[in-house]
Amino acid sequence: MNIVIAAVSVSAQLSGVSRHAANVARCLLTRPDVAAVHLLVAPWQVESFREAISRSDARLHLHSVHIQPGTLARNLWYYMDLPAIASQLEADVVHLSYPMPLRREAFHCPTVVTLHDLYPYDIPENFGFPKVIFNRLVLWQCLRSADAIACVSDSTLRQLGMKAGRPLVEKAVRIYNSVESSSSLGLRNPMPQWNGEPFFFCVAQHRRNKNLLLTLRVFARLLHEKKIHPTTLLVIVGIDGPETPKIQHLIRTSGLSERVVLLSGIRDTEMQWCYKHCQLLLAPSIVEGFGLPVAEGLLAGSRIVCSDIPAFRELGGEDGCTYVPLTSSAEELFMDAICTVLAENRRKPSTLPQLSAPLIAAEYMRLYRQILGTRTSSSRQRHLSSRTAVQKSHLS
Repeated sequence: MNIVIAAVSVSAQLSGVSRHAANVARCLLTRPDVAAVHLLVAPWQVESFREAISRSDARLHLHSVHIQPGTLARNLWYYMDLPAIASQLEADVVHLSYPMPLRREAFHCPTVVTLHDLYPYDIPENFGFPKVIFNRLVLWQCLRSADAIACVSDSTLRQLGMKAGRPLVEKAVRIYNSVESSSSLGLRNPMPQWNGEPFFFCVAQHRRNKNLLLTLRVFARLLHEKKIHPTTLLVIVGIDGPETPKIQHLIRTSGLSERVVLLSGIRDTEMQWCYKHCQLLLAPSIVEGFGLPVAEGLLAGSRIVCSDIPAFRELGGEDGCTYVPLTSSAEELFMDAICTVLAENRRKPSTLPQLSAPLIAAEYMRLYRQILGTRTSSSRQRHLSSRTAVQKSHLS
């Protein structure tokens, strides 16, 4: 099977969505029945994706497409250019790594879209007004046009069921992100200034749903009340976003400039180093579709303090994480949970077989074959109907 994965984005740095696209490509290459995987990215994404996939396989083709920077150019590329590229590459299936404008009638093959979340509805503050209106329109246009929807968690699938009609739910399926443990060999420290200080780790784009302002307030109080070692650092890895000015302002006004390290665009080997060396992983999100950092933290054996939301419960189970409800006293609850967890031994790495590459690849291939069969049957039916209509016209 010849599969095209569209992962064109405006950012050169890998986000959770970009890493999902790289992981899909990597897991599909474990299948002997995959003839080729064509991964379409913007010129500024090529190096990040090449590093993220880090696999040499003649079947993998990383294409740098011609596109101008900017959100409008990206939307137009998906709507106008992607169908022609898919045809040129003789794709059997086109897989959009996240919802974008989709011109279904222009594709010669079926299309799949990965649905990570429904943030335009669940957390409109991520986008602001009026951008959130456009994001909602694009979301529904894409979901209606795609032949299948791959939700990254049962939590996301349930959210879709609550907000969408039956036709969309019937073509949706849950397929987890592919996440596997990494070897300790070759891991690199992303902080040249680090001198062995203890540190908390947080992986989060600077968006409202990640709740980074709460993280910073909790960390400041722990230091001020001398509940953690005074040299402790808070390392936050994530792309800048709407919350960046507020985050930077709080760091300055709380006297955290020497204690908070903001990083972005670090390699997977550097990310894994942080998971394995941090005192604990903090994930206080308001809402998530999947929770990639929690999955990676579990696989690395990190102690995890996270918000009590469905996506995290789905990954961590009953005892994989320490869950904190997002109530009016969330700051105090997070502080108590952190102090309790710091007194515990580091956890053994989890296995999470449900996220393994071979299993996820098999689920995607099952979905691809299903929609190929459905599209073929529909085409055959249209052909028969057309031929019947022609025959009737000749008889009349």
